Amino acid sequence: MLEILYRDEYLIAVNKPAGMLVHRSWLDKHETQFVMQTLRDQIGQHVFPLHRLDRPTSGVLLFALSGEIASKAAPLFAGHEIEKTYHAIIRGWIEQADVLDYPLKEEQDKIADKFARDDKEPQPAVTAYRPLATVEVPYSTGRFPTSRYCLLEMKPKTGRKHQLRRHMHHLSHPIIGDTTHGDGRHNRLFRDHYDCHRLLLHASSLRFVHPFSGQEIMIHAPLDDIWQRLIQVFDWQAALNSDDSVLAEKQHCS
Repeated sequence: MLEILYRDEYLIAVNKPAGMLVHRSWLDKHETQFVMQTLRDQIGQHVFPLHRLDRPTSGVLLFALSGEIASKAAPLFAGHEIEKTYHAIIRGWIEQADVLDYPLKEEQDKIADKFARDDKEPQPAVTAYRPLATVEVPYSTGRFPTSRYCLLEMKPKTGRKHQLRRHMHHLSHPIIGDTTHGDGRHNRLFRDHYDCHRLLLHASSLRFVHPFSGQEIMIHAPLDDIWQRLIQVFDWQAALNSDDSVLAEKQHCS
């Protein structure tokens, strides 16, 4: 059963688990569980995705309840009229908030995009981010006896493929658990010492003006058990409770 975060006569949002594909894909022929099919069976009607989340990312995923509704709601995402907030645990400490404006070349799949042009110019990509909490753990990943990590809030202003993961890699602060753009030493530390085998990237909230009612909608996605456990271990509860981020609000509600 998927956790339903929001539902009206037009839209429905769920909290996508990490590791679950949004829909069936020939690239993953052996997978048997998909958000679209699971939600369709759960509510007894077809759903139409309005955006996507990478397979390893958890959090808010919004669907329309008909194709006609999807046609009207889809421009919200195409026009960047939806405010998306993500949270991640990254390698190292970031000291202050900033905005990264760093264009990204289109990232293509070796199979699905084998005939696509690879000479396109990099596309604009902008991410606002700010640190919420830090921790230094007594485990080494190299020449130092300890390792440092940071809880980061991010708001992408554009929607490039793997934008947040690639932007954090560009800053030399890769997201923990990222096997494509991350650092294997730190991923292994989290697997070995914290039994964490997932990408620590969570789509925390969506804020938008409802395309039919005109009301402002804010949808929050609670953190899963792995995230909750890490917050306890790193003693980040006080920082989150005193913070004005949407993550703090979820902590109170979970």
